[in-house]
Amino acid sequence: MLCFLIVAADGFDTAAVGFIAPSLVQEWGVAKSALGPVMSAALFGLAIGALTAGPLAVRLGRKLVLTLSVLFFGVWSFASAFAGSIEQLTVLRFLTGLGLGAAMPNAVTMMSEHAPQRIRAIVVNTMLCGFPLGQAVGGFAAAWLIPHHGWHSVLLVGGVVPLLLAVLLMLVLPESVRFMVIHRQSSERIARVLERIAPGQLADVGSFTATEQQAGDGRSALGLVLSARYRLGTLMLWLTYFIGLLIFYLLTSWLPMLFKGVGFSIEKAALITALFPLGGGVGTIFVGWLMGRCNPHRVIAATYALTGALIFAVGLATDNLWLLGVLIFLAGTAMNGAQLSMPTLAAGFYPTQGRATGVAWMPGIGRFGGISGALIGAEMMSLGWGFGTIFNTLAIPALIATVALLIKAGHGRRAEQLALS
Repeated sequence: MLCFLIVAADGFDTAAVGFIAPSLVQEWGVAKSALGPVMSAALFGLAIGALTAGPLAVRLGRKLVLTLSVLFFGVWSFASAFAGSIEQLTVLRFLTGLGLGAAMPNAVTMMSEHAPQRIRAIVVNTMLCGFPLGQAVGGFAAAWLIPHHGWHSVLLVGGVVPLLLAVLLMLVLPESVRFMVIHRQSSERIARVLERIAPGQLADVGSFTATEQQAGDGRSALGLVLSARYRLGTLMLWLTYFIGLLIFYLLTSWLPMLFKGVGFSIEKAALITALFPLGGGVGTIFVGWLMGRCNPHRVIAATYALTGALIFAVGLATDNLWLLGVLIFLAGTAMNGAQLSMPTLAAGFYPTQGRATGVAWMPGIGRFGGISGALIGAEMMSLGWGFGTIFNTLAIPALIATVALLIKAGHGRRAEQLALS
């Protein structure tokens, strides 16, 4: 539950600028395209935070880094509410992004190291549902907060909630048992955590050990991920995740502005935008369920293809508010289901010695797709692209992601056949 709340707060703060964008244009009198740096600043921070969080957690512990990450993005989100210019808000959003980027991978690590192996995938996927839920709550909250208290209030809420959560984490969140055992911390401290899982069964235990699979050929983890056997699959994973975040952040950053541009009020624009991440939890759990029963590559590839079809349909439905809302909800359900299932796919692709690096680098590289999406959205706005044109065009990268996963699936089958022969 604690990790779910962390991811939900992450989702709220990540999407916050998209919800307040129409108000910024109106209050500060700036062009829509001028918000491009603000939209992408947090994403640069997210990329840096994601790539550096792992090494920090190895040295300092999962709990400390996770708590500091939440505290960090809470402080800077709170400070962002008092920004007086585009430049100030850009810097503050970058700092917020550093904490946001570090929180998500450490929450996944913490959850993975506590969950039983037989239900680990579904538990982690359920926790990740907090991200789209947090974004949806942000949209509904913005629809009420902005008319009553202004755009500043959205960022204030996005700051106060993580600060309170950080205090709760310090008091309640346990450290990873695996981390404590590997770093030879006291048996008494380890037993206190395990006592909550297996009460009354540790009275006679004097020490704890952890078994780890060793790397087979001495190759570095990154060298393994990029070796001839895994290179094509790695590049296809990176490409798919890059494209997925490009689509996702272009839409979440600019949807309120797009809806405002076709005549909706700020309140309605925020409410309709909130429908995009609202179905993400259902999509993630359903796709994960299908992955356990069918070829996972084909399941996610089909989900990306469905995303492209639904996004294309959104561009044709601006005249019908109810149909538009339904299509936005379904497109978000498919988009989040595909994107949030990618770490599970990557984890099953790499061997033990390369798994952590392979899974971490995929979202690290993918964050630059999110940055590109925010900036491309700004460029589309400056060129005067219409609502329908933007949505119809976004169907193309969804198709590319579909093809990339099918290529990876075919390469994997050939590699298996070669290994057997």
